[in-house]
Amino acid sequence: MKSTDEIRGLLERARTLGGYLDVEQREERVAELNERRLDPDFWSNPEAATEVEKQVASETEWIEAWRGLKRRMDDVETLLVLAQEEADADLGAEIDRETEELERALDTLELRSMLSGPDDHRNAILTIHPGAGGTESQDWAEMLLRLYTRWAERNDFKAALLEYQPGDVAGVKSATLEIVGPFAFGSLRSESGVHRLVRISPFDSSGRRHTSFASVFVYPEIDNTIEIDLRPDQIELQRFRSGGKGGQNVNKVETGVRLVYTGELSNGETVRVVAECTEERSQLQNRERAMTMLRSRVYQLERDIQEAARDELEGQKKKIEWGSQIRSYVFQPYTMVNDHRTDTKVTDIQAVMDGYLEPFIKAYLLQDANSS
Repeated sequence: MKSTDEIRGLLERARTLGGYLDVEQREERVAELNERRLDPDFWSNPEAATEVEKQVASETEWIEAWRGLKRRMDDVETLLVLAQEEADADLGAEIDRETEELERALDTLELRSMLSGPDDHRNAILTIHPGAGGTESQDWAEMLLRLYTRWAERNDFKAALLEYQPGDVAGVKSATLEIVGPFAFGSLRSESGVHRLVRISPFDSSGRRHTSFASVFVYPEIDNTIEIDLRPDQIELQRFRSGGKGGQNVNKVETGVRLVYTGELSNGETVRVVAECTEERSQLQNRERAMTMLRSRVYQLERDIQEAARDELEGQKKKIEWGSQIRSYVFQPYTMVNDHRTDTKVTDIQAVMDGYLEPFIKAYLLQDANSS
């Protein structure tokens, strides 16, 4: 239970964020844009009109998010006043619940306020692959799949399984999640890299400690507003039986789709990019989802080229390279999750495995903002 001073400190933190967000100026901006939308010739320039619509939606989202937080602040302040007037154990429990909800909403909005990248607002596609080690690493990959699914649930995102290849004994050989919601990619872009697990293996009868690795790659899900030119003759379509979840149809009919793109990036590098989807019930649906994944992955590769050129121009080294070990999860002989980039440590490993990633995400975003 937080003390009254701690609760008032939380309220002050929320008010500080409100000043940073400058909601009044955002409301004025929305009013100005709405005036433009009333012009009879507004849609005579569809591109300009679409951009205005996006700005209205973005500003309105910030305003509504703040209003929701403000309502929670008012509820907590009202309960504090009532608590001073009467001693009621039930009231104390209610204050605890409301304060917890306020802190969670505040953490979320603070994180979102640090997301200013060009694609941070987009949905995310997250892929997981086990490293060498067979069943042990495949089990770790499935644990990570559960972690990110729980994270999505905790933060009111929608998580959809796009591709799932079960392991031979346990775990997964590969899995792909679509995380849908505002700023999903910005929140999860810190997760790309290699995740290391240290534990006593449940698959080792001798009870020895094992170290396992799994790679996570997060990229933004793009829409039709971004042009990615993939010629049909550069894409190979492969059909196969899904063999996973989804009922008899996916097991008996070739509903699984794999798209293989071979082409050149803007820097002249030839790449082979693979995207597959197995979780929809029809081949057409899987093909459409796989094409979105393919376009999104090629887009991310082009972004990486631009970022590498920028870093070289600025004489800086990238803090994260694909394939680098970013985080360790130790279950024995002690419990600790350690992010090696920010040196953020959390001892409650079960909370992390249940989707509590906020300390790591926030530390990464702060480090990223301070270095840019």
